[in-house]
Amino acid sequence: MTEKKKTTEHNEPLKDSEKENKINAENAPAENAAQSEEPEEEKDSQEESPASDAEKLAAAQEEILQLKDKYLRSVAEFDNYRKRTLKEKTELILNGGEKVLVALLPILDDLERAQENMEKSSDLDTLKEGVNLIIDKLNKTLATQGLKQMETANEVFDTDFHEAVAMIPAPKEEDKNKIIDCIQKGYLLNEKVIRHAKVVVGQ
Repeated sequence: MTEKKKTTEHNEPLKDSEKENKINAENAPAENAAQSEEPEEEKDSQEESPASDAEKLAAAQEEILQLKDKYLRSVAEFDNYRKRTLKEKTELILNGGEKVLVALLPILDDLERAQENMEKSSDLDTLKEGVNLIIDKLNKTLATQGLKQMETANEVFDTDFHEAVAMIPAPKEEDKNKIIDCIQKGYLLNEKVIRHAKVVVGQ
């Protein structure tokens, strides 16, 4: 009788509380293992972070060095360019008229020959013709260099091109504010006024 009772007690189903304790006991090793693994993962990430920061710092320093090198090269190139430009500008100021002077040298030769002929010849007509040819040659040479003579005859007075040296009563009504006479010719160099024409204006 006693043995049968003991067997029945062993075969009775587990109560709910006992089931829960058994489940917790079975899951406990797995949870402990997971908890033991988490610190290792955090430790690995902490070890990787400083290494990553060091790499970023090294890359930034390398980039700074490259930018500094580029900056120094740019400054040196600009300084060389400035010196070269200054030298070219100085040479242009000193020798800018070389082309014009070379073009005028043949005319100077003609004038010297005309001077020699004036001492030898008494033919005024021939001398006048020679001087006129030289003046014509001079005008053509200067025209090739961009020089242009202003037209003033019967032109309306314009302060951008003309300088009034005298004002006289206009002989006709339509001559008012127009140029009556030109005292000194004006010239343009490549359409820029280099000398205003001195004129007499009707009023």
